Amino acid sequence: MNATTLDVGTLAGRLIGREGLRGLAARIALVVAGAALLTIAAKIKVPFYPVPMTLQTLAIFFIGATLGARLGALSVILYVAEGLMGFPVFTNTPPAVAGPAYLMGPTGGYLLGFLMAALIVGNAARRGLDRSVWRFAIILGMADVVLFACGLSWLMISLGIGVHRAVQIGLLPFLPGEVLKIAVAAFAMPLLWQATARLRRS
Repeated sequence: MNATTLDVGTLAGRLIGREGLRGLAARIALVVAGAALLTIAAKIKVPFYPVPMTLQTLAIFFIGATLGARLGALSVILYVAEGLMGFPVFTNTPPAVAGPAYLMGPTGGYLLGFLMAALIVGNAARRGLDRSVWRFAIILGMADVVLFACGLSWLMISLGIGVHRAVQIGLLPFLPGEVLKIAVAAFAMPLLWQATARLRRS
């Protein structure tokens, strides 16, 4: 089993399968699509400072749930790699310049958090937890806690601030939006599974 293997317990795994060159091409396309979704979500933002509010956590929830841990993580890695190569995929590019220096800025920890969240959500989806609204909501909440823990840790280091100030600017403004994103993803995934079952029966 390699890094590009689709988990058959995930939505994409159920629809596409994982054998042959055609399956490999589909998996590569899914990883590219995941990175593209993160880029689009990065540009839909409320310009808070120093951490803007975006739709990226919602995108991570769906990427992890539909692609699974492996391909979801690869999507995040590809997204970050594009930014490291200078492509303006990050939320503050432009006017900020993409590249290695961007990851040293105040939002760099959230990028690591995206990877961790995709792994958590993807592994939960592989076990079928994305088919229950309440179980999946709990998983998404756990993933969000890890994501923000990564983000706040680096925010404190990069800005030289304490925990209280980091929570004020890097967590509290986002809580209502995060609750809404968790609710959207938790209710949407069981519906997508039901639609997939109907499609396979037709």
